[in-house]
Amino acid sequence: MEITADSTIYDLLKAKPESAEVLFKFGMGCVGCAIARGETIREAAMVHGIPLEELMAALGIKEA
Repeated sequence: MEITADSTIYDLLKAKPESAEVLFKFGMGCVGCAIARGETIREAAMVHGIPLEELMAALGIKEA
């Protein structure tokens, strides 16, 4: 499964469990958040005030 900015946090963590550490560094507690199943990486970045490009780079994900 290809992970993009429109993938959910849940899918990100399933595909790349090591991403939890990156999310924590950005102050995102997505691992235990019930919203993570439906919230996209793009939405989470916006809600947390994090530039999407910066978050995606830290996660090692290239936008298609």
